Amino acid sequence: MGVLELTGPLLLLHADDPVAVARHDLAAGELLAGGERPLLARESIPSGHKVALRTLEEGQVVHKYGQVIGVTTRRIIAGEHVHDHNLISPSRRGALPSPGAPATRPEPTVPSPAPRPKSTRTSIPAPPAGPGTAPTLAGFRRPDGRVGARNYVAVLSTVNCSATVVRRIAAAFSVPGALNECPGVDGVIAITHGSGCGLSRDGEGFDLLRRTLTGYVNQVSALVDQFELAPGIPVERMTIQHLGGTAATIRAGVQAVRELLPIAANVRRTEVPVSELVVGLNCGGSDAWSGVSANPVLGTAVDRLVAAGGTAVLGETPEIHGAEHLLTSRAVSSEVASKLLDRVAWWEQYAAADGGNLDNNPSPGNRAGGVTTIEEKSLGAVAKGGSSPLTAVYRYAEPVTERGLVFMDTPGYDPVSVTGIVAGGATVVCFTTGRGSVFGCKPTPSLKLATTEELYRRMPDDMDFNCGPVLDGRASIDELGEALWQEIIEVASGGLTKSEELDFGDQEFNPWQLGSVL
Repeated sequence: MGVLELTGPLLLLHADDPVAVARHDLAAGELLAGGERPLLARESIPSGHKVALRTLEEGQVVHKYGQVIGVTTRRIIAGEHVHDHNLISPSRRGALPSPGAPATRPEPTVPSPAPRPKSTRTSIPAPPAGPGTAPTLAGFRRPDGRVGARNYVAVLSTVNCSATVVRRIAAAFSVPGALNECPGVDGVIAITHGSGCGLSRDGEGFDLLRRTLTGYVNQVSALVDQFELAPGIPVERMTIQHLGGTAATIRAGVQAVRELLPIAANVRRTEVPVSELVVGLNCGGSDAWSGVSANPVLGTAVDRLVAAGGTAVLGETPEIHGAEHLLTSRAVSSEVASKLLDRVAWWEQYAAADGGNLDNNPSPGNRAGGVTTIEEKSLGAVAKGGSSPLTAVYRYAEPVTERGLVFMDTPGYDPVSVTGIVAGGATVVCFTTGRGSVFGCKPTPSLKLATTEELYRRMPDDMDFNCGPVLDGRASIDELGEALWQEIIEVASGGLTKSEELDFGDQEFNPWQLGSVL
């Protein structure tokens, strides 16, 4: 996906689309296109919103990106604003598709593996790779063989009632100079959550929480005893009741961290192949530009990562609804395609059981930014995954073991989604945003990609990468994708993201709470 044609104040994304995107706020009467039959804006239309290029009849299927995004609820005249006042999700109407453009989810197909371009990216900060040499990065090789991008000491609460104690322990090391003798340590972080003891022990919610905590620290009495601990990771276990209460536990915890810090400080970055990278993909505060600039740019970087043998984790199952056929059509097997469709079906049932519908998404912020239906939002969201084959589908917080582009079943709510993806193994997160999300994610660095130049300039302390040049033709998606790929390697090698410079990301750990609370 990407900009096909710049036509004055409009962007046309596919030759067959009956709508285009306003490049700036349009005034009523503004000339949109010349020729024998000039097209004028019939009303004020906000930047990023859709404009009808020709008259659309009631009940007509509408395309964007060359794909179905909705059905008209009334007649729309050329030059009118096309949005939620006259467009609705196809599933709301049971609309039939126009020829060649299914409005319902097609059956999965199993393609031949797509050829993957060779990456030309050189290492950062290692010297340029010679001919035939794989690119590298500077990462932390873990005892189990995996590679990390950061080196933290984590203090983790297994249940919510120990959360304050855990935060107090970590806070003791947040004062200036506390880590001066441990320059190789990125910090001491508190990992707390709002669940634990009340979960049914034989339910899905308990299993999910255990997977998530295991994935974060692979360390940690009912919960700890069931964890599979990674070899070589130093662990100190503490129980508030056994240690004599909260104050005693804080003192003991601070001392335990002091003893762990020298061990952590002995870990050094080493040159490792970029194939060891696991990059999590997420979007938040999306607008109409997300699917045009930031998400396709990220997709191009993902294709480079996959070509180099690395792994990218796409998630947010409710936000691929209506576009899942773009992923199943390039699944490496029918089993992988079926797993994805099974997760989408589960979400449809999950929403229906609560009287909801997946089409209730997009959010109010998304709609204000020009996104009308879940299909439109999903088509843009899927672009984050590039064009590489889909190699595996995982449940929430499951360890990611396959390489290539994989999918993890997560909610669309950003903190919950990213928590699961990081628990699965992501060592860098790329987070696209159009409305200006400031999401941080300790211990994993979070690169925020701005969809527009205006957003990047308005929030310079928070946005890491500017995808806006795509929108005015100053740079191509491929050029910015290559630049982002280099930025990802630099961050994985120790370069700080904006959220890390601001010391954000302590509060975003948010496991998916699913199952009975007893």
